[in-house]
Amino acid sequence: MPVIKILPHPEYCPEGAEVKAPAGTSICEALLDNGIEIEHACDMSCACTTCHCIVRKGFSSLNEMDENEEDLLDRAWGLEPNSRLSCQAILAQEDLVVEIPKYSINHAKEKH
Repeated sequence: MPVIKILPHPEYCPEGAEVKAPAGTSICEALLDNGIEIEHACDMSCACTTCHCIVRKGFSSLNEMDENEEDLLDRAWGLEPNSRLSCQAILAQEDLVVEIPKYSINHAKEKH
């Protein structure tokens, strides 16, 4: 089962974290299932960029991006070449290191 190492983020996981999730799970689902409340304003339907993350290790092991995700990522804050929408990035068997950007374009957060 792959391990996702989440780098420290002042709001979501100040100390950083490591979570395990089965292959076939999205990064967003894995984080949410393990108590890391990453934003996902569109309910993981690939309609916003609030779940944007940067994959620092293991990027090539993820599923291919589709055109919709590529188009949306162009609007993400802090876009980098290894950026993904965490709701669309599906785990394979390789461990990942993920950074959640400090900001998102979401101006009003919902509390769950």
